Amino acid sequence: MHPNIAFLFPGQASQFVGMAKDLYEAHPVAREMFQQANAVLGFDIQRVCFDGPLEELTRTSITQPAILIHSAIVARLLQEQGVLPAMAAGHSLGEYSALVAAQALSFTEALQLVKLRGELMEAAGREQPGTMAAIMGLEPEAVEAVCRAVTEELAPQQQVVQAANFNSHEQTVISGHVAAVERAVALAKERGAKLAKLLVVGGAFHSPLMAGARQGLQQALAAAHFAEARCPVYTNVTARPERAAAVLRERLEQQLTSPVRWVATIENMIAEGAQQFYEIGPGKVLAGLLKRINKAYAATTVGTVAELQTLAQA
Repeated sequence: MHPNIAFLFPGQASQFVGMAKDLYEAHPVAREMFQQANAVLGFDIQRVCFDGPLEELTRTSITQPAILIHSAIVARLLQEQGVLPAMAAGHSLGEYSALVAAQALSFTEALQLVKLRGELMEAAGREQPGTMAAIMGLEPEAVEAVCRAVTEELAPQQQVVQAANFNSHEQTVISGHVAAVERAVALAKERGAKLAKLLVVGGAFHSPLMAGARQGLQQALAAAHFAEARCPVYTNVTARPERAAAVLRERLEQQLTSPVRWVATIENMIAEGAQQFYEIGPGKVLAGLLKRINKAYAATTVGTVAELQTLAQA
């Protein structure tokens, strides 16, 4: 275990057609893990990862296991290189990848859980139609004030909106009923937001509209086997480090209806001594957020054969 290394695991929106294909071709362990995944999921996920189409890969119930597989393969290959984290965190779905890397949850159990999580989130999105929006250029507290004002204003219609992702000091994502999110976007612009735009998503993730999904996931989490984490995992709900199996399980349940406290997570990891950050899996979304949260730190993206080789030679 390297005392200053922190692993960061991405969530939805990091997927791309061709993801993990080079790893599959270069490493037997990647092929083995894809075979395990196909068996657990009951469909050929490697075909969707490698060949698309993007529309299919972007479906919540497919994206979530796809990103977990990619991240878990890279974490396993890093482990074989002797690169182990002193701490870990994952953005939303990425928290499951972090728990696999910390050996709190097995790869196959995590796959079963994220498959169900994706299906439940899609179903909740159909039953309780909602949306999300990104607000740029307003302090997080100001965004929360906007959400409170709109929820109060639309209380007679039982429409709610809340902060869903505290991604950086300048970017907060909000989530809720369509009318409430649209009203919050307009109010945020009135109050000085540089940019406020609706996102193309399958539902109001990390909001009370996911209560049905949370209930469904609760039973599966209760039945899953969790172990004490080998390293602290900073959870989305509290942004604090946790290792106890029961707490980690509870945080995954709470996460569906709670905001992702990513700014506080990164700040707490730095305060606890993190110096080298690695973004494990597809994309570089979290590397970008890290730079915005604290310019003194940069994340190395590790998601391809070439990036693994570069790291091995460093």
